[in-house]
Amino acid sequence: MEKEKTVIDHEAEVKRDDAAVRAMADFTAPEVLYNELITSVKKYHPSTDISMIEKAYTIAKNAHEGQVRKSGEPYIIHPLCVAIILADLELDKETIVAGILHDVVEDTVMTNEEIRKEFNAEVELLVDGVTKLGQLSYSHDKVDEQAENLRKMFLAMAKDIRVILIKLADRLHNMRTLQYMRPEKQKEKARETMDIYAPLAQRLGISKVKIELDDLSLKYLQPDVYYSLVEQISDKKSTREKYIKDIVAEVKAHIDNAGIKARVDGRVKHFFSIYKKMVNQDKTLDQIYDLFAVRILVENVQDCYASLGVIHEMYKPIPGRFKDYIAMPKPNMYQSLHTTLIGPNGTPFEIQIRTYEMHKTAEYGIAAHWKYKESGGSKEKNIENSAEAKLTWLRQILEWQKDESDNKEFMSLLKSDLDLFSESVYCFTPSGDVKNLPNGSTPIDFAYSIHSAVGNKMIGARVNGKLVPIDYRIQNGDRIEVLTSQNSKGPSRDWLALVKSTQARNKINQWFKSEFKEGNIVKGKDMISQYCKMKSINMTDIMKSEYQEKVMRKYGFRDWESVLAAIGHGGLKEGQVVNRLLEEYEKVNKKNITDDKVLENIIETSKDQKMKLTKSKGGIVVKGIDDVAVRFSRCCNPVPGDEIVGFVTRGRGVSIHRTDCVNVVNMNETERMRMIEAEWQGFATGSGEKYSTEITIYANNRTGLLVDLSKIFTERGIDLTSINSRVSKQGTATISVSFEISGTEELNRIIEKIRQIDSIIDIARAAT
Repeated sequence: MEKEKTVIDHEAEVKRDDAAVRAMADFTAPEVLYNELITSVKKYHPSTDISMIEKAYTIAKNAHEGQVRKSGEPYIIHPLCVAIILADLELDKETIVAGILHDVVEDTVMTNEEIRKEFNAEVELLVDGVTKLGQLSYSHDKVDEQAENLRKMFLAMAKDIRVILIKLADRLHNMRTLQYMRPEKQKEKARETMDIYAPLAQRLGISKVKIELDDLSLKYLQPDVYYSLVEQISDKKSTREKYIKDIVAEVKAHIDNAGIKARVDGRVKHFFSIYKKMVNQDKTLDQIYDLFAVRILVENVQDCYASLGVIHEMYKPIPGRFKDYIAMPKPNMYQSLHTTLIGPNGTPFEIQIRTYEMHKTAEYGIAAHWKYKESGGSKEKNIENSAEAKLTWLRQILEWQKDESDNKEFMSLLKSDLDLFSESVYCFTPSGDVKNLPNGSTPIDFAYSIHSAVGNKMIGARVNGKLVPIDYRIQNGDRIEVLTSQNSKGPSRDWLALVKSTQARNKINQWFKSEFKEGNIVKGKDMISQYCKMKSINMTDIMKSEYQEKVMRKYGFRDWESVLAAIGHGGLKEGQVVNRLLEEYEKVNKKNITDDKVLENIIETSKDQKMKLTKSKGGIVVKGIDDVAVRFSRCCNPVPGDEIVGFVTRGRGVSIHRTDCVNVVNMNETERMRMIEAEWQGFATGSGEKYSTEITIYANNRTGLLVDLSKIFTERGIDLTSINSRVSKQGTATISVSFEISGTEELNRIIEKIRQIDSIIDIARAAT
């Protein structure tokens, strides 16, 4: 009993709202709570029209008639307390109404359609969102896998952020009355609150809710720690209160003398914050610097820094304990000056200095941005003047990029189709497990995410209880049930065009590989045979077991039939395999003859003092070799203007490389003996001859990037021979572009023009 009394004393000390405290009392009459709700709403509501709230209360009371909570009190008390918490956050009428009605669809016979009819589509959307979030399943056994997915899913499912605010208020009241649950249920709910709800409140900047959720979670997860902190902090309570009171009075006097208008108050930090610092910093309670905190609220930023100067003149600051969150706000746009000082008797304490507006943002977070949509008058003008600054903060939290300026546009933004996590869609199984799939995924992707056997036997799917086609695009919050049959003939090749996840595509391909292996082997043999005939390659020469082993090792196959099957179903190109076999054949059968002859020719020609210049294909002059066949290497694609060098190949003439080509730079000593001088001759820009080249472009991915690139080539009449783009998880696009140009002068002009495109990071010539 003494411990319980101490807890109540502390709760009073941190100044929890009076209405909320009374709402916690057992068996408070619903009428009393309703009157407190209306009083709270009227404190900040500029209108006296509370008919919608009154109607919601009447409907909810009738709908929940006869239902009771674990404590034995009438069920209607819970939604009323939730509404009081929302009113404490100064939310609009629609949110208050949805808070009163948030359980009627799930727990009573009332439907969404009836809510829309009795109120409006906005209230129905909020109630429906809360109902869907209530269906999420949470298991502490999978906390690492589920917690982040569930937090993201909350935000992705809630098309209107007010849904999350209602859910947070719902959880806060449930935590306040958790003593009526079984001990195991208390721990389960407390863990869920710590992992899911408290981080959400922190992300939305609502410290008022986050702090209480943290403390209540600690109370049930680690009661020994919690009550030990309560007792330690409560020791010498009168001495502590006098200490804080004296500091507040002293600070207030100096601030007033400096001519600064300010409100000063003091407090003890909340339990979970103290406990976390004790654990993370491995300290005792006596070693926590900011156990005591004094808060100074002023009118403007200038007064914040002026107050800081006054404070540092009064007390000695502890080095390294000053933080300027005004100049550098936290990610949720929390702003304040924090400094830790040594008090009169040597006890450290913290002072926080902020404006009234910063304080409201710190306490209420995103909820501070909801204002009533009143028509006319100065109220609407104030909304327009302040909304843009507030929306800057909201955009950073939600990572949205629209530019809206007034309250109606703000609400429209929150209800739009924009998705917080556009790369992913979050859905769940009939048992409530969360599945994270690429955006645009179908029930096929979902089936294969469960198990390949489920996907292979799939014949249909139900989404939210209704049959859907297999190309249905999964939406956030969908509950999906896969229909299977043992008589299914397996996946269709058409599925490969429908699926979005790499996992599903690989599993479908794997099925076709194993199911049609015999046919693919025959097809692979035919494809190799046809390729050899087309390239005039003697198939008997290259089909030796030692050559085949090299190919199997390179591509990771255990037997030759698997290689043929891979060619048959499209996993390998027949040209890749044949060229590799040909390389191995030439290594063994041509090396001794060809290398000797080539080297002899190079040595002889180097001794000749009167070396002839032989002009070859493409304006290339090669020194020392007559009637030589010249080809441009594909590894570096040299163009007129590049420094070049020739490499004498075995039976395929001279290969021309750029001197900075990676293959040239990495040649060994023997290979370097086969290099020969080469140069461009008689090259002129207007000659009309074109040369193939390739560049790689690195950029921050955005919509319209490829269009801007294509426009540059189109304006210059340059045809693209190929373009390939891929985007990393970090959002960096790598784009390879092949095209034909007249020389380096034209290439440099194109590269310079591309660099001017917005979001381009770097451009490089292909050199490998």
